[in-house]
Amino acid sequence: MKLMKKTTAAKKQRRKLTPQFKATVALAALREDRTLVELCKVHKVHVTQINEWKKQLMARATEVFSSGDRPDPVDLAPLHAKIGQLTLENDFLEGALTKAGLLSARQ
Repeated sequence: MKLMKKTTAAKKQRRKLTPQFKATVALAALREDRTLVELCKVHKVHVTQINEWKKQLMARATEVFSSGDRPDPVDLAPLHAKIGQLTLENDFLEGALTKAGLLSARQ
């Protein structure tokens, strides 16, 4: 008599929903063009999930229009100058090491 192993069904991969998809569904729920049940059928998500996304959107909507807390613009001129200086030094050292035979031409 042979014993047979039970085969287990492969785990179903969870759907990974993008922030863009979540925002689209939440905005559709806010518009109230369709009922939540219709949105659930169309987008294949649960009513509770749509309500949660809707709450998150309402709570953080003011962040979009707030003008404060913006980082100061970065002055790129000193950074570009530093890049130029380092490139020049690197080229000089490469030439000097090549002449001295300490740097191989395999690069």
